[in-house]
Amino acid sequence: MYKTKFFDHLILLAGCLVMLAPVIVAFTTSTHSAPEIHQKGLMLSLGDQFGATYHKVLFAQAGFNGKVTGLSMMMNSLILGLGFAIGKIVLSMMAAYAIVYFRFRFSTLAFWMIFTTLLLPLEVRILPSYQVMSELHLLNSYTGLILPLLASATGTFFFRQFFRSVPDELLEAARIDGAGPFKFFIDVLVPLSRSMIAAVFIIMFVYGWNQYLWPILMTTDEGYFTLMRGIKQILQVWVGAQIPDYNEAFALAVLALVPPVLIVVVFQSWFIKGLTETDK
Repeated sequence: MYKTKFFDHLILLAGCLVMLAPVIVAFTTSTHSAPEIHQKGLMLSLGDQFGATYHKVLFAQAGFNGKVTGLSMMMNSLILGLGFAIGKIVLSMMAAYAIVYFRFRFSTLAFWMIFTTLLLPLEVRILPSYQVMSELHLLNSYTGLILPLLASATGTFFFRQFFRSVPDELLEAARIDGAGPFKFFIDVLVPLSRSMIAAVFIIMFVYGWNQYLWPILMTTDEGYFTLMRGIKQILQVWVGAQIPDYNEAFALAVLALVPPVLIVVVFQSWFIKGLTETDK
């Protein structure tokens, strides 16, 4: 028994090391200067540029307009992540509520039509979505960044499965108390769905935070650049003998990990409960 536990923990530690090793290397490399990184490659030891590098990427104004900072890009990524998470949760809950409790004729067909959109990657619909946003004059706006991607088949599936596990007695009790569909949704289903909401929130926040292709297509104004766009922008600088600021790119990559990690740490118990609990 103890031997089995030892090997289980050994495998877990090996997995953690494999996952954390790139992050550690990125952090240690970010503490060196760009010429040193260009000459020697990735570093395993800490350098003497930690304070200067991270202060520069957070507060130094850069870009063509001289107004973009790491904090502003982090704020844009945060708005995008929160907008995705909250919007997808609201739409997914309402869609799942309609499919489960409003017994219209083609509810099952509607659900499977929504679910099959999981087979379509973002790249398939990205040009039509861009054209619609362009015609609505929503380019270079938070609305244009968030609105077209709010529909979520994954969230609808999770909430549908959860709502189907809610006992019918709760619905009958709500009807006896005079609660209508809206009151039943707000006062009964939403409180019961807290763990599922937390689980879906984490998934959707990380999905929105890590968006790269869609923000590149939608934004040309540097005021709307996200962290992912900022990292790419730094690495594109290679004019003559000018060396890209590798240390700043690695520093931004490390900073980009912080909010998702904090979200997962704060909501980890609810995340596990929301994905594993079925009996309500």
